[in-house]
Amino acid sequence: MSATVKQDSIFGFIGLGLIGGSIARGLKRSRPDVTVMAYMRTRSRLEQAKADGVVDVILDGIGPELSICDIIFLCTPVEYNARYLAEIRPFLKPGALITDVGSTKTDIHEHVTELDMEEVFVGGHPMAGSEKTGYENSTDHLLENAYYIITPTARSKESDVERLVQVAQAVGSIPICLDFRRHDQITAGISHLPHVVASSLVNLVRDCDRQDGMMKQLAAGGFKDITRIASSSPEMWEQICVTNRQNLADMLKKYIASLEEVVQELEKADNQALYDLFATSREYRNSFSEKARGAIAPDYSFTVDIVDEVGSISTLSVILAAKGVSIKNIGINHNREHGEGALRIDFYEREAMETAWDVLQKYHYDLMR
Repeated sequence: MSATVKQDSIFGFIGLGLIGGSIARGLKRSRPDVTVMAYMRTRSRLEQAKADGVVDVILDGIGPELSICDIIFLCTPVEYNARYLAEIRPFLKPGALITDVGSTKTDIHEHVTELDMEEVFVGGHPMAGSEKTGYENSTDHLLENAYYIITPTARSKESDVERLVQVAQAVGSIPICLDFRRHDQITAGISHLPHVVASSLVNLVRDCDRQDGMMKQLAAGGFKDITRIASSSPEMWEQICVTNRQNLADMLKKYIASLEEVVQELEKADNQALYDLFATSREYRNSFSEKARGAIAPDYSFTVDIVDEVGSISTLSVILAAKGVSIKNIGINHNREHGEGALRIDFYEREAMETAWDVLQKYHYDLMR
């Protein structure tokens, strides 16, 4: 994995938030001898990144220092990435490449074409994330086993596409090349629409709840899980929706039409149609790969059925700690409408979750995913 990225490579980062920080960390883990230069408006985070050994050179802005970079990553919100293109252009050395990490690609590709920069740009979208944002939440493994979508321009060199493929592999991602228009159509359905649906569903329950707040109190189970992504940054998702508005609007219209069909089936008590809805969705959902991470951050967790007595949680924690398993969060699962256990455990990585599962099974705990 590490052999594909040159040891003397110099990477520039404009913005160093969750994704940019995770790419930089992943590159440093893979090749500690590469040089990372970074600029962002929050100086304190850059200083922390330098103290962490992630950033070698702190930049004060867009300037001549970038002229030594081999690849420059645009890691600001999608609206601002396009603005930086023209500023960076005068400082590109021959053979340098610009890429981005935005969740929508058409907007920046159109700006690249307008600026006649197609030969020096290859788009990118690491399809991983978190409800939390900022450099402080970045990790060197956030992008592991995540799809890293690469969107060349009409004039991108094959060698430049391969360079970005190598970067994706160096941080542990799975590179896939797509036309940028196709990318935006796909993400409108599997990423952007779910965020709109989750947010609107949360607001629906808020508006339908009474003063006693009982709906909110009982929403701790399945409802909380399927609306988890509604906790994401509103500023980021406002920009994503606007820059992919036509694809998202098309998908939303189709979704509304499908919901209207469900309403009619309910009103007619059409048992077979309702059964087919759940059966076909279950079959398709169960066909999804569990190996790669997609557009929405994965949930590495399971529940444990334990007796509510003094020391039960401590005992479980000691068992896992003895096996070197790191726990992200542990808490009481108040709503167990689908047969879940009384305790919910969250992990940072799939490997930790699988190890914990195997260990607790050996101790005869009753577990449920």
